[in-house]
Amino acid sequence: MTQTTDKKLLPFLAALCLFLAAVEYAIPKPLPFLRLGLANLPVIVALFLLPSRDIYKLILLKIIGQALITGTLFSYIFAFSAAGSLASGLAMMGVNRLFKNRISCIGLSLAGAAANNLAQLAVARLILFGSATKYIAPILLISGAVTGLLLGIFTQLFIEKSKWFRGLHA
Repeated sequence: MTQTTDKKLLPFLAALCLFLAAVEYAIPKPLPFLRLGLANLPVIVALFLLPSRDIYKLILLKIIGQALITGTLFSYIFAFSAAGSLASGLAMMGVNRLFKNRISCIGLSLAGAAANNLAQLAVARLILFGSATKYIAPILLISGAVTGLLLGIFTQLFIEKSKWFRGLHA
C-alpha cells in the first residue's frame, strides 16, 4: 500500500466509524449501556491495513467522534466510552500483534469486547456504582461476548469477500 493510500484510508475509516456510531445510536437499546459495537468494524479492518500509529489515531478519532455524535463529550458517560474504546482498541492491537496471521477477526473482536467491558466495569466501580457493579457485570459481559462474536463474524465475512479490502491488502 502506498503512503498516499494510507493518507486517504485513515480519514475514510474514521468517517466510517462515525457513520456506524450514528447508525448504532439510532437503534433502540433494551438497556441504556448496551451497545452493538458497530463502530469497531473499521478498527478491526484497520489492523490489517494501517501502521500502529494510524490505528492509534483512528481509535482517538472514534472516541471523540462518538462523543460528539451522542452528545456525551462533557459527561460521565464519556469516561465509560473512552475507557472502553481505548481498552478495546489496545487489546485488539496487542492480540493482533501477538497472534499475527493466527487469529481471525472473531478472536480480535472478542478480545476487544472483553477489554471494553472490563474497562467499563472498572470505571463503573470507580465513579458510579461502587461494589454494586457486580450486579450488572454478568449482563454486560454476556451481551458483550454475543455482540463481539457477531461483529467478528460479520467482519471476517467482509474481509474474506470484499474486493475493496483485497485490493488494499494486496
